[in-house]
Parts: sequence; structure tokens; C-alpha cells
Amino acid sequence: MEKIKMTTPLVEMDGDEMTRVLWGMIKEKLILPFVDLKTEYYDLGLLNRNATRDQVTTDAANATKRLGVAVKCATITPNRQRMEEYPELTEMWKSPNGTIRAILDGTAFRSPIVLPCIRPVVKNWESPITIARHAYGDMYKAVDMSTDEPGTAALTFKGESGAEKTLNVQTVDGPAVWQGQHNKESSIRAFARSCFQYALSQKQDLWFSTKDTIAKVYDGEFKRIFEEEYETSYKAEFEKLGITYFYTLIDDAVARVIRSKGGFIWALKNYDGDVMSDMIAAAFGSLAMMTSVLVAPDGTMEFEASHGTVTRHYYRYLKGEKTSTNPMATIFAWSGALKRRGELDNLPDLVKFGEQLEAASLRTLEDGVMTKDLLPLVEPGFRARGADSGEFLDAIAARLA
Repeated sequence: MEKIKMTTPLVEMDGDEMTRVLWGMIKEKLILPFVDLKTEYYDLGLLNRNATRDQVTTDAANATKRLGVAVKCATITPNRQRMEEYPELTEMWKSPNGTIRAILDGTAFRSPIVLPCIRPVVKNWESPITIARHAYGDMYKAVDMSTDEPGTAALTFKGESGAEKTLNVQTVDGPAVWQGQHNKESSIRAFARSCFQYALSQKQDLWFSTKDTIAKVYDGEFKRIFEEEYETSYKAEFEKLGITYFYTLIDDAVARVIRSKGGFIWALKNYDGDVMSDMIAAAFGSLAMMTSVLVAPDGTMEFEASHGTVTRHYYRYLKGEKTSTNPMATIFAWSGALKRRGELDNLPDLVKFGEQLEAASLRTLEDGVMTKDLLPLVEPGFRARGADSGEFLDAIAARLA
């Protein structure tokens, strides 16, 4: 069988632990037999990020801007425990996702992969809920420090014009911790536009929520920009399609989401989107059953799995044990990237292959062959058997062939 040709490479960002193992298996079993794959490869594994002083992450992000499409494996963001686990580390390197998102200045859209045999734990949800997560700033670009005596902290801005603004943060009577965070007007506006454009493309309602009653200036700016963009640029198109834009406080939004039937896009600030996307994924079935794509204002897209590196399974794998790790999110990252590359390069066969890869994966699950994390979630009466990761990928490959 002649392999499907590519004309432009996509950026391939390898990752860590069990997801890195699955990455190689997916390429070997599901992609390379069918596609003459062209990628520009970057190793974002933790030790290589350490060896390059994290320059490899910046290089991968800039390559994504240049080539327009990337696919990324899950990666480790080290904490104190990881520093002990990996004594070679010279620094507690920042989240590679945060670095990439800051450079691309995009919005992450995450949506659950749904199956008829797995009902959401929220019984009234009938359709997927897509999380639109702002991917720049806030606590992910914050600075923090600790102090060990009484005193006062102040926040000072020094403008290029020479003007200064100072705001007292707090006076404390003992040890304390402090954090300063920011966002940019240009990034908030790009976030708003991406959300409105995505809602139009999906023909779905858009919700947006913050806590502007507490963070009156910070969150209030998000609310103001969204309303301004909607009123000046998108309202007519929304009304023409019969879809709505809706703002409410985040605590009210959470209650409304639980009572809803689903089928809308929920736009959230960076940290809120991080948390709520995991909640939505778990409620629909599994963190491994969620697509994630970072969309930059210029149309650049980076596809990834939104879950972690599955450390527990990785240590079992190192002992020679077979694991039943769910690869669906990583498969859909690859299929999404291949489809987007095919769309940009006018390669319908590549687009079709991405669609067939997704269909073969879903059909395998619908036929009752699945990783063991999904077995407790299936509806009563549905016959399913657990497979290890290799067996599951082989079953997809057979259907794909």
C-alpha cells in the first residue's frame, strides 16, 4: 500500500514517562504504516529540557509559529518531589505548556471524547461541553516570594514615560507568602476573539465567567473586553446563527453548568480553565478522553493530550509489566494535527486519514475493546473487555487497515 504523502512537516514535541512510551507505539502502529510522516522533532523530555536549559521548549514553540501545526506529548513540570526524583536537574524548570502558550498567545479548546456506552456522571448532560482556556498569564506567569518578618509589600509599575503607580498590597505581622501576576490587554482581546470565532465555527453558545465582584479591576478588564468585542464585532453574526453570548460570575456558572444539558463553549481564565477542563473530562468519563488544541490568533494550532505523564504506569512499565494506559487523547492529538496539516496543504487524503484514525479508535471502543480505566464507566449490559495498551493499539490498527 502506498503511503499518504506530506509536503510540509509538522512540529513533533516528544515528552515524558508513560506518555512518551505510548507516543512511540502510536507512531509505530497507527501512523508510520500509513503515512510518509514528515516532522520537525523536538525532545521536550525533562532531562533534555534540563540539558538545553529549556531552550528546546522555546525552539519548539518558535518552530510551531513558523510551520503552523504542532503535536505535543505530555511533559513533566518539576516540583520539589521531582527534583529529588531527578537529581540531575539543575533548576525547577517552568511548565513547557506555559512557555509554549505564552509564545503562541493562543486559546486552548478542550472537549471530551464521548461514547454511547459511557454516560456522563451528570445525568442531564446530553452533549459535550467545550472548555476555552485562556493560555497566557495569570498565575502561570506569576512571580512569588516568601518573607519571614513583619512588614509591608507594595506593587509598583514604572512606565516608559517615567510615570509611576504604587499600590500597597498588605501589611503583615509575621512570615508571609506573596504573589504578583499580570495579563496583557492584547492577549485578553485575542482570547475573546478566538472564543467568539470558535463559537461561530461550531455554531454553539458561548459562556464566559470570572469573579469580577472580587477582582474588580483584574477580572473586570476581562469582562469589559469580552463585552466590547461581542458588541462591536460578533453580535450580528451570533444573532444570525441563533446562538448567544452569556456572561456570569464563575460560581454561578458552575451551578448552571451542572444543571445544563451541555452542548456549549465555556470560556475561562487560565487557572479556571485548567481546573474546570479536568472536571469536565472526568465527569464525561476520563481525563484520557479529552481533545485539546491551542489556537493562536494567526491560526497556528498545537494539538496535545491534556492529561499528565501517567507516572505510576511508567514505573510498572520499567519493571517489565504490561500496563493498560489509555492513549485516546494522544491519538486524537496526532489525528487533529494531521488533519490540520492536510487542510493547510490541500491534502485531502491526509485529512481523510486523520478522520479514519479517529473513527477506528472510537469503533474499537464501541466494539467493547478498551483500556481498563474505562471498564467501570460503561453502561450496565454493555459487554467490554480490558486490554493492555499494546493490545488496544493493535485492535485500532486492525480496524484502520
